Amino acid sequence: MCNVNEIDGLVAIVSVIRPGAANEGKKGAFTRRYQGMEPVTYPHPSLRGILEPTYGVITYQEQVMRIANVLAGFSLAEADVLRKAVGKKDEALIKQEVGRFVDRAMAQGHPRRLAEELGAQIETFGRYGFNKSHSVAYSVLSYQTAWLKAHHPAEFMAALLSSEIGNTDKVVQYINEARELGLEVTPPDGNESGFKFTVVGENRLRFGLGAIRNVGAGVIESMIEARRDGPFHDLWDFVGRIDLRLGNRRVIESLIVAGACDGLGGHRRQYLEALDAALGEAQLRQQDREAGQSSLFGEVLPTSRPAGHNLPDVPPLPEAERLAREKEVIGFFISGHPLERFRAEVELFGTRTTATLHEWSEHEVSVAAVVTGLKRQISKKTGKEYARLTLEDFHGTSEAIVFPEAWAKLNQVIRADAAILLGGGYSARDRGEDRAPFVVETARPLEELRASGALGVSLRWRAPDAPPPDAVKAAAALCASHPGPAPVYIEWSDGNGEALRLRARRLRIAPDDDLLRALRDLLGAGAVHYVKAG
Repeated sequence: MCNVNEIDGLVAIVSVIRPGAANEGKKGAFTRRYQGMEPVTYPHPSLRGILEPTYGVITYQEQVMRIANVLAGFSLAEADVLRKAVGKKDEALIKQEVGRFVDRAMAQGHPRRLAEELGAQIETFGRYGFNKSHSVAYSVLSYQTAWLKAHHPAEFMAALLSSEIGNTDKVVQYINEARELGLEVTPPDGNESGFKFTVVGENRLRFGLGAIRNVGAGVIESMIEARRDGPFHDLWDFVGRIDLRLGNRRVIESLIVAGACDGLGGHRRQYLEALDAALGEAQLRQQDREAGQSSLFGEVLPTSRPAGHNLPDVPPLPEAERLAREKEVIGFFISGHPLERFRAEVELFGTRTTATLHEWSEHEVSVAAVVTGLKRQISKKTGKEYARLTLEDFHGTSEAIVFPEAWAKLNQVIRADAAILLGGGYSARDRGEDRAPFVVETARPLEELRASGALGVSLRWRAPDAPPPDAVKAAAALCASHPGPAPVYIEWSDGNGEALRLRARRLRIAPDDDLLRALRDLLGAGAVHYVKAG
């Protein structure tokens, strides 16, 4: 609505959305007048000079004072008393001061109706209205941050994430926002991360070590100082160069499971298995240095150590365990997500995310999420069991409740760490609540959706970009070689708004990601999509 080059317009908009102006329908009037859709009018010709900058709408507290001064003959000191009275929400004082305004305005020769209407507006507005200087401060800050976000998104998001480094929910929210801006948020790295989130490439942010649990500022400073002599080369080099008085086994283990050592030439299970040996060697060497053991030529004498720094030959942690342990020390998933393999189902079948799940609706809604917390409880009224859930998706976490009747049917489906599509709604008594509890009524494992045929595949193209006949034949043969439950749709557009969608009668496929990648190689990346069947 506002031209960002017009700071006065931005200042007015920040003020007019406050309840004081909005309660009287003034926000809509301001919008229409600003856009030239409605003529600007004034309650009285004498108020034109006061209200002209805001299109005839009372927007600032200063305008309230000027109206009292011009229309009712108040001194500016008396007008300030009126402003303070309505701002304090003292009903007796409000009635007194607004009544005095009406009387004084009538004494100035103005009609009672005009005086009372303006008195009512002043009362309503004054309870919540901004003073202009306050709005200017908000507006300048909003403009500056919006400019930074638009022109330097990586730096802006790094600073925003760092400002909330101890708030897991906020960090999850902002990481998701950063990704929506096209930024890559990478896991922590012992050779690159600082205490805070940092920009390490044009569109890449590095996770801050300060967000890892059990890792204090002291050991992070020790790591950064040690890196001045060059990067860490392996686990032994890492633990040998940091101050082990600050970084004990628990600290190093937290760094490992958070992914901060992933770049040292092995995987997390190998590091965990080798950690005791590496710490033992490092402690001996540090003790020797502290004791001042040296040769005649000044070198520190070598201590007994393992015959090489070979990592143990063990398989990597299973993905589920790797992510679970990562979440223990970070508070959320960063190197992957249990929902990632169900991304299509999440986007197609979920009508809400955890970020919007608390917003009341009269309609049934659904959310696809992982159950990261499940607390069974007994109802004091009925003595029956019900459950409280903690849900997590790509956007963060939220809470839900399963009442006894639904829980009796769903307790075998809803399990800890399960990826589930949950359906439900909200109680009528929670209408208007800021955080309405989501009540679960149905539950379905996400892994069942593909096997059930609820997920289909659409092959789309538009003239004149249709793939060559040979590619279409090859795609048909590829689909035929992957039989399964998913329907296949052909969608054609002539480029002029006319579209045709057909369902293949005899062709059903197994809707796996490998097949979709092969189809996209044949037909083009934008031609193949998952869709809801039906």
